[in-house]
Amino acid sequence: MTKSVKWIGLFCSLTLSIPTFAQYASDAFRYSEINQTGTARFQGLGGNHTALGGDASSISGNPAGLGFYTRSEFSISPSLANYNTKSEYIGNVIKDGKTKFFPFSNASAVFTNKPGYQRRWKSTSIGISYSRQQSFQNRFNYAGLNNRSAYTDKVLDDVNQSPVPSTTDLDKDYDPNTNLAYSQAAAYYQLFLINPNPLSSGPAYVRYDASSPTQQAGAFDSRGAQTQWNFAYAGNYNDKLYIGGTVGYNIIKYDYTQSMSETYTSGTHFRGIDQNEDLTVSGNGINATFGIIYKVTPIVQFGGSLTSPTFTKIRESFNQSTYADYIVGSIRDDKGVDIGPNTLEIPQAPNDFEYSMTSPLRGSLGATVFINQKGFITGSIEYVGYGGMRVRTKFYSADGNRSFKESYKQEIQDSYKAGINARLGGEYRSGIFRGRLGFAYLSDPYKIQSDGINRAKLLYSAGLGVRNSRFFADISGTYNAFKSVYTPYVLSNSQDYASAKINNHTTNLVLTVGTFF
Repeated sequence: MTKSVKWIGLFCSLTLSIPTFAQYASDAFRYSEINQTGTARFQGLGGNHTALGGDASSISGNPAGLGFYTRSEFSISPSLANYNTKSEYIGNVIKDGKTKFFPFSNASAVFTNKPGYQRRWKSTSIGISYSRQQSFQNRFNYAGLNNRSAYTDKVLDDVNQSPVPSTTDLDKDYDPNTNLAYSQAAAYYQLFLINPNPLSSGPAYVRYDASSPTQQAGAFDSRGAQTQWNFAYAGNYNDKLYIGGTVGYNIIKYDYTQSMSETYTSGTHFRGIDQNEDLTVSGNGINATFGIIYKVTPIVQFGGSLTSPTFTKIRESFNQSTYADYIVGSIRDDKGVDIGPNTLEIPQAPNDFEYSMTSPLRGSLGATVFINQKGFITGSIEYVGYGGMRVRTKFYSADGNRSFKESYKQEIQDSYKAGINARLGGEYRSGIFRGRLGFAYLSDPYKIQSDGINRAKLLYSAGLGVRNSRFFADISGTYNAFKSVYTPYVLSNSQDYASAKINNHTTNLVLTVGTFF
């Protein structure tokens, strides 16, 4: 089975928070977007890593921050996240959500060496961490009465495009011995959901119950995360200049299940259909980060970091099946014999595919101002070059691979622009206690807003902490609100299909505990 018959791009548009674009452009974005990472302390500060050090978050943020360490440290950060969605589809509103516990959102060890006070290199540090860069958790439902179309109309739109397959072609794409279809059109044809047009004019294929209003209900549930092992090294030159570098080994695990049930309210041949699918993805990649922090005065310091694209190889497996709720006896021949479908459910052959992806280049600049011994304010600006994402494959012939690469390069450049993100945070200190507030604005990276939705994200965070000479503990909460759109299917006439507009609200609680040694 070839990749061209896979329709997951139509179903995944919500998860990717974009209008329906070609699938691999949106896949590249899904695996490239990073909202907020790190320990509870840095998340409470709005995710500011650029111009602040002395925290394990520096390992995957700005590694120069490890140069501020004067002793070794070990820490672990479990987290609890709540995902809430509210979808509106054809005037009907449905709420859904879930809560997940992650025992290892961040775990790290920092080993510091102080060679001597007479040297200009005051100390060096090695950092190792495991961090959760992204969460792919999501769940939503949608439902509504559609008076304009049904999912089968999407299959008809596809099959009636030139070159139109013959019934012989569709029969060849179905194996009756295994009950497997090798194209979606073949499955629908065997189930009598699409049929040759008996008229001499009009489209080649038509369907029964085309005039019936359709009650539609869908459910989407995704899981997984992008995690990363980081290995960093940093040095402190004369307590003024801090330099560091990190190599990251990236791991992607993602899967989703999606179902759509349709009921034909006045159907005479079918009561409706069920369309089900699932996708499983795994991948591994590598990247590198270089960072620098310079202390201008004891109260002002500036920082910058540059993270290379992540070069990732991805493997995925896609499955889907169709169930037809046939009204027995409604399709008969001239002799009155029922000639309806012999089977009511047909799965498609599993679709396995491999490709490689290049994520965007990232760069950030920031500053921190210390306020006596009472705390500090820190802020940063981040650039993410989403237009530079790339996908390529060796799955096809040389010409096919070249076409795949060039077509998606153009799709990415037409769909995405550079993201400019801003973060601001502050910490107040009183004895062993710490209080923190943070804010982050993640700009909308899409060039096209065909649905009129601004997909910029606002993240609000707050945190508390305690620390003494041997132990520290921090807790933070981050609230993330954004809008997205999910389009179950697309037709040639944009007036004939609907999209679910979804409000997403995520609350993430992180606890970090650690010890110095």
